[in-house]
Amino acid sequence: MMKRRAFLGAGGLVAAAGLALALPQHSSGSDTPPAPPPIRAEASIAAPVHQHQIDYDRFDRRLRQLMEKPYMVGMAVGVVENGEITFLKGYGVTEAGSDEPVTPETVFRWASVSKGVAGSLAAKLADEGKLRLDESIARYSANLLLPEGAQRQARIEDVLSHRLGLWRNAYDDRLEDGQDPDQIRRDLMGTQLTCAPGTCWSYQNVAFDAATDVVEKITGRTYATAVKNELFRPLGMRSASLDREGLVNSPNWARPHSAGRRPLEVQEAYYRVPAAGGVNSNIKDLATWLQAQMGLFPDVLSGKALSLAHEPRVATPNENRRLRNFRERVGDPRYGLGWRIYDYAGRRLVGHRGGVDGYRSLILFDPEMKTGVVAMWNSNAGKPTGLQFELMDLAYQLEHRDWLEIDKG
Repeated sequence: MMKRRAFLGAGGLVAAAGLALALPQHSSGSDTPPAPPPIRAEASIAAPVHQHQIDYDRFDRRLRQLMEKPYMVGMAVGVVENGEITFLKGYGVTEAGSDEPVTPETVFRWASVSKGVAGSLAAKLADEGKLRLDESIARYSANLLLPEGAQRQARIEDVLSHRLGLWRNAYDDRLEDGQDPDQIRRDLMGTQLTCAPGTCWSYQNVAFDAATDVVEKITGRTYATAVKNELFRPLGMRSASLDREGLVNSPNWARPHSAGRRPLEVQEAYYRVPAAGGVNSNIKDLATWLQAQMGLFPDVLSGKALSLAHEPRVATPNENRRLRNFRERVGDPRYGLGWRIYDYAGRRLVGHRGGVDGYRSLILFDPEMKTGVVAMWNSNAGKPTGLQFELMDLAYQLEHRDWLEIDKG
């Protein structure tokens, strides 16, 4: 039986069924005048009336054990079970050596979890008849140039599912050196393709961000404004932003660190490819985003749009290497529109991980059960990734596995 208790204070509120969240307005660094406060959409799919399965006391103990490790500084975690936000808690501090605690209001970077925003918005526009995912990317982006004019063959869905035929993370180094992403995308013309567009998978950031051109041409707005107007404001995600200013101007934000707890500077590079890695928010808003991906806000993201976004479009066999520590239960990795899809112990899971210097993030959920987890932490540590599978094991009532690698001492 689930143990339901409240953890009150700096850590936040845990295991509150039907949680109503009052979200403060944060500065977003937007290039547009402030909009009136949004009216948050209401979830129209009621959570099933049956007993919760997840033992939140046990999950919390595991997270507190994790926070004792020398590679951890601060972390925020949220859980949605049966469509309800049932767990929101902060751990540790916003900066090594400080006494400012991480709370559910603390803003972190999403990093590549942002890709699901681009995929979801494109799917929404397709569902509304404003674009076709099989259209040529060349119709919308003058900056993405591939060898031998292959951009004319590449489709919008190829951009969003990493099927452009480029080598992995093409020219990320130039982006990190401060070069203009539009120019970098034009310079891709001088590379060599590893396959024809649409025929193989290779993860991208600079090229993926051609999605911004698509959104801006269709909506007539900047990518950041379109995302806020179409997704974040209707969902009531008031802490969410898409630039560096939105992070550092937040009243409570997590500073970046190395895996050795060494403070780092907030880097600008991946904010300049916002579709690939530009979103910030607190864990409350990331949990709301998780609910939206479960179909709980159909006025914002319809079932058809979510099906388009989450549909597996390409196998990603090299992902098996990254998941080797979890291979007992994880298999058949695939990719949709900014979303990863896995089989886990016979269930279908959808999610993504993110990482930029000093920050890591994750989102993972079972669309059928409407249960999943979100987490963000402010260090380069990789081992916390295992918490997503520990949570799903609790949801599925599976035998415990030390996915966090904290039982070894």
